[in-house]
Amino acid sequence: MELLWLVVAVVCLLALLLALRIWLVLRQGLECRPGRKGCVSLMVVAGSGGHTTEILRLLSSLSKSYSPTHYVLAETDKMSEDKIHLFENIRTSGISKSKYSIHRIPRSREVRQSWSSSFLTTLQSLFYSFPLTARLQPDLILCNGPGTCVPACFSAFLLGVFGIKKIIIVYVESICRVETLSLSGRLLYYFADYFIVQWPRLQNKYSKSIYLGRIV
Repeated sequence: MELLWLVVAVVCLLALLLALRIWLVLRQGLECRPGRKGCVSLMVVAGSGGHTTEILRLLSSLSKSYSPTHYVLAETDKMSEDKIHLFENIRTSGISKSKYSIHRIPRSREVRQSWSSSFLTTLQSLFYSFPLTARLQPDLILCNGPGTCVPACFSAFLLGVFGIKKIIIVYVESICRVETLSLSGRLLYYFADYFIVQWPRLQNKYSKSIYLGRIV
């Protein structure tokens, strides 16, 4: 019986330490300023459909200090890759060559995929995205809702929990979301360092969110 109580006490202590570590990582994001010492390494998660168009519009307003840029796509997303190449070629026209790279991970969820199978495919995507994020170690992750961003952001969060590197997670909810958050938004709401919405109704519902108007 004493051994059982000892095991329970150890498990509770480990759970408490883990919760404390997670709290510190979440709090650290508000104090972290990665651009103070130079350029900011940026990871951008693009998605099929309008997600890539919106995220590229957002990138067009950023300064050249956000470099290099690492794009993460679902392995079946060919259209986004073409848009990214075109965007980077236009943005750097007449200037020095842009520093960017494109990386692919398995898609975490297909349209109309069942919830049970989505859990397994998301785990598979996390299995691929964690070593990628650990290798690139960006200063900041920028995403706007594609399913691929969930494993990428969780990977970044785990790097902070493990004490490897604190990566700032900036989530911008799609402008299409007026009344409710997307599934990705609901999953990442508590993990993102900055959660930005584009409609005041959402900001009223979610106190942690930041409303900056329509930014894309």
